[in-house]
Amino acid sequence: MKSTAPHPHLDAIDLRLLDQLQRDASLNNQALAERCHVSPATCLRRVRRLVEAGVIERRVALLSPERLGAGLTAIVEISLDQQAAERLAAFEARAVAEPQVQQCYRTSSGPDFVLVVQVRDMDAYHALVQRLFTSDANVRNVKAYFSVKRAKFEPALSLPPSSA
Repeated sequence: MKSTAPHPHLDAIDLRLLDQLQRDASLNNQALAERCHVSPATCLRRVRRLVEAGVIERRVALLSPERLGAGLTAIVEISLDQQAAERLAAFEARAVAEPQVQQCYRTSSGPDFVLVVQVRDMDAYHALVQRLFTSDANVRNVKAYFSVKRAKFEPALSLPPSSA
């Protein structure tokens, strides 16, 4: 069960572990412990604690969309006609259920949602538009921006400086 504590205390060892795991989550416990200059037992215990605290949500492999034939990225702004809580929740549930929607943000002071979408090509984007935006009468406006070049993609978070 994950803790709901918003900001667990992170010491220098925790920050080193997190930094290394953000760089390469495939490291085994022995290699991670060596890179962080701690014993394997300490490493294992600390990583488990970080997982249980919800600091580490999950470990994934980052794939190349271009090499896998999913080369079109779109950043899509969605405005709804009605912003009642249940209408926002309904759209959000539909958006997160779509495999091509990589990221979904509820936003304020602008569109209601911003989505990051990764699809094979423009035909696949149009099919997604039909399923997610056109068939929903509550979608008022869709504004899409298509990436012509990915200059940077870095999912790692900036970690606070170590106090030790």
